[in-house]
Amino acid sequence: MFKDNLLAGRRILVTGGGTGLGKSMAARFLQLGAEVHICGRRKIVCDETATELMDQYGGRVTSHGVDIRNPLAVDEMVEAIFREGGLTDLINNAAGNFISRTEELSARGFDAIANIVMHGTFYVTQAVGKRWVQQAKAGEWTPETKPYRSVMSIIVTWVENGSPYVVPSAMSKAGIEVMTKSLAIEWARFGIRLNAVGPGEIPTEGMSKRLNPGEEPGARSRERNPMARPGRMSELQNLATFLMAPGQCDWLTGQSIFMDGGHALATGGNFYELRTWSEADWRQAREAIEKQNAKDKAQR
Repeated sequence: MFKDNLLAGRRILVTGGGTGLGKSMAARFLQLGAEVHICGRRKIVCDETATELMDQYGGRVTSHGVDIRNPLAVDEMVEAIFREGGLTDLINNAAGNFISRTEELSARGFDAIANIVMHGTFYVTQAVGKRWVQQAKAGEWTPETKPYRSVMSIIVTWVENGSPYVVPSAMSKAGIEVMTKSLAIEWARFGIRLNAVGPGEIPTEGMSKRLNPGEEPGARSRERNPMARPGRMSELQNLATFLMAPGQCDWLTGQSIFMDGGHALATGGNFYELRTWSEADWRQAREAIEKQNAKDKAQR
């Protein structure tokens, strides 16, 4: 389905591209001929990923150390990229999340998620999008001469029905979905497509330990998902590639695609089940989350 060099000539920025889902998507784009930029707060991790991917697939991966919660830093990064040739596509993947009873959530804890997920996603999307709009207004992009530019944002299935115990993420991801719909309308005439993808559980170290602390990654999906398994990285890679493929399905815009093996349809796909946790369960979860946070900070 995905011919060699399908993405040749595309220049794609993946936020949170140093690890997990972002790294996986970046690898697939590179393999299919794209030039890839990845960014994250931990510059050393992004540098290591860039080297690893180029050693494996060739091509070019440029890493950027940036905190997307800082709009000035985001704009400086995007400006530097555009000075060197610009972008054709953006993957909004950077995120953060952890489980917590909402009555125990601090303002700092809420902001830690909302500032990355909602604010950061908007900052990057606007910084890239306004440059694409300027190009279109200047006649540097026309539908007759160039493929559309694409933005794909990672959301969650909970945007449709909400989720207890992850309220900051649920609110922020819902905001991204509405941004996707709104800008798909506003920016369509400038050659910009926006779509969102809500994957179910695809185990990664950071999120598995913050959302399912103490559990084997994927165990919950094997027990409760209609397909009796978690998602695979390759499935997200393939869906993201389809959405990024130039000139193949440009009329698809403003849509949210949920890929979770039917889990949300069957169970709601959220964290309602945690209502049965005891005080000891919540204490154990907090300790596991704090341990993962300390590990991440030590690597910055």
